[in-house]
Amino acid sequence: MSVKVFDSNGGGQSYVVTGAVLSCSQGSAKSKLQTPFSHGVYSRGKAQMNIMDYKPNVNIMPFGVCSSMANPAVAAATAANNGRLTKMPCTPIVTMPWLNGKQNVLIAKHPALMNKCTNYCIYKGTISIEDDGQE
Repeated sequence: MSVKVFDSNGGGQSYVVTGAVLSCSQGSAKSKLQTPFSHGVYSRGKAQMNIMDYKPNVNIMPFGVCSSMANPAVAAATAANNGRLTKMPCTPIVTMPWLNGKQNVLIAKHPALMNKCTNYCIYKGTISIEDDGQE
């Protein structure tokens, strides 16, 4: 059971912990949110994450293969394949913290990461949290 937080509209959100499942709208596979170290706050025995846990290949891992033509590798491979979309390995490029963190709950001085938070890859992918990682 997840630790839930209810907003004034009755909508439920939950805190995100290490191991949460992520997806990208341009990727072919899901990945897991990682942390190389804990911020010292735990939920159900797992390290809670904050909005600053967005670094590619540290926190956000690749999503299989990418289908976005905004990705130079995909564009080049597609051009070389006579214009037929040719997916290439996903290397997410995320340049900003997660959006819509819980501003009134700080984890290591930054808003807590919630299951409704999103982020964006510069290759036009929307990164979403599919599962908060709590068991």
